[in-house]
Amino acid sequence: MAAAEGKKGKKAKEPAAPAAPFVNPTPVGEKKDLSGGIAGIALAYDPIAVEASWDAWWRAQGYYTADADDTEKPKYVIMLPPPNVTGALHIGHALTNAVQDTIARWRRMSGYNVLWLPGTDHAGIATQVVVEKKLKKDRNVTRHDLGREAFIEEVWKWKQDYGNRIFSQLQRMGSSLDWTREAFTMDENLSAAVKEAFMRMHESGIIYRGARLVNWDCALKSAVSDLEVDNITLDKPTRLHVPGYEKTVEFGTLTHFSYQVEGSDEKLTIATTRVETMLGDTAVAVHPDDPRYKHLHGKFCRHPFVDRVFPIITDSELVDMEFGTGAVKITPAHDPNDFATGQRHNLEFINIFTDDGLINEKGGKFAGMRRFDARKAIVDALTEVGLFVEITPNPGMRLPLCSRTKDVIEPMIKPQWWMDCKDLATR
Repeated sequence: MAAAEGKKGKKAKEPAAPAAPFVNPTPVGEKKDLSGGIAGIALAYDPIAVEASWDAWWRAQGYYTADADDTEKPKYVIMLPPPNVTGALHIGHALTNAVQDTIARWRRMSGYNVLWLPGTDHAGIATQVVVEKKLKKDRNVTRHDLGREAFIEEVWKWKQDYGNRIFSQLQRMGSSLDWTREAFTMDENLSAAVKEAFMRMHESGIIYRGARLVNWDCALKSAVSDLEVDNITLDKPTRLHVPGYEKTVEFGTLTHFSYQVEGSDEKLTIATTRVETMLGDTAVAVHPDDPRYKHLHGKFCRHPFVDRVFPIITDSELVDMEFGTGAVKITPAHDPNDFATGQRHNLEFINIFTDDGLINEKGGKFAGMRRFDARKAIVDALTEVGLFVEITPNPGMRLPLCSRTKDVIEPMIKPQWWMDCKDLATR
């Protein structure tokens, strides 16, 4: 049987000729030209041809525009959850948008005066990071090179480009938003409303100022929310790239070292994942029932590198007698658990880092070093004075990274605005 014939001797079908690309004859804003009739209908569904022109005409006719002067129709108002101006819309936006569009159209058909408000979100740090990367790639400059005002201008340019892209995507989907009321979260009228709401809540005591531990990103020089922190688990010692460092840094280990007990030859050994923070230690905690350390209750340790003597305290809430040596270094200014312990025992809170991750003047001879360079230098210094013990693997260690920069999060005490949610939770 010939190759061109099938099982029953019939000739194979010739492939269909590709359809000509759709050319829209309708001027923008006018009602779609359907004069082609049945001859103009494609053999297969062509979304470009079907959807063309309709949204532009609907907008031109004012079908989406809410009438602020209409007192007869009941009002129905919803706000488009503002997409971040940092990028383009994805399938998740399309899904929620379709649901809201369906509701808005149904309400209009039911006789309501509908306002579906469009807008975009400035996205704060996310926009800053994206614009900084673009500046570095295109012009090899940083925001510090440009200065505040010039950098803000670059952010507004980015917003203009990508904000328009987002609105274009929404219009292509036929979203029945009131485009006469486009909004941006940094518009003057919205900023004024935010300030007014903030001041009212501050005056009523709901919002207050307080120094607390925050997730500090040394690369951004900014606090980031818990939602912007990725906690990764390290099952073995692992070398990672850290922003600003040419060489990789090892994580997933425990550094064991000792403090000299004041007035005796005895040493108290502890283990830590962040040995550089020992420059801010203000206590060592043991369990009150641990027989190994009962004779040390009320005694003191001497810091080997800074002029500081600090107490050996007892704390059953923090210390697990079965874990490690049963003795825990306390750095209240750089660890959440230690922060709470410091408050319970009225300890000194000593911040040892600058905003960009250098050891500050509290760090003695290590001042000016980058935090992970200081880590190695401190181990070397402990070895010299006979207080270094060993470095061991720490399987299961959790390391917090900023989701945006991949910098290692540093807990730091910063004055921040907080909201008292107790009364709100009971309402």
